[in-house]
Amino acid sequence: MLLILLESLVVLIKIYIGAMLVRITLSWFPNVNWYVQPFYFLAQFTDIYINLFRTIVPPLFGFDLAPLFALAFLETMLIYLSNHLAQSYA
Repeated sequence: MLLILLESLVVLIKIYIGAMLVRITLSWFPNVNWYVQPFYFLAQFTDIYINLFRTIVPPLFGFDLAPLFALAFLETMLIYLSNHLAQSYA
C-alpha cells in the first residue's frame, strides 16, 4: 500500500515539474496574457508552490530565482523518493 502511494506521489511530482517548466518557459514571453485560460490556471496552479520560495529567495539583479530553487527542491524530493522505491523493490 505504501509503495503504491509513493509511486503515485512520484508521478504527481513529475506532472507538477512539467507544469512548472511550462510556466517558467512561458514567463519569458512578454505577450502571454496570464489572465486568460489556460494560462491563468497554470499560473495559479504553480504559483502556490513558487510563492513559498519567493518569500525566502530575493530577486537577484532583477531575476526571480524562486522557480529555480522550487524546481531544485522538487527534483531532490523526486530523486529521494525514486531511490527509496528502488530499494523497496530490491
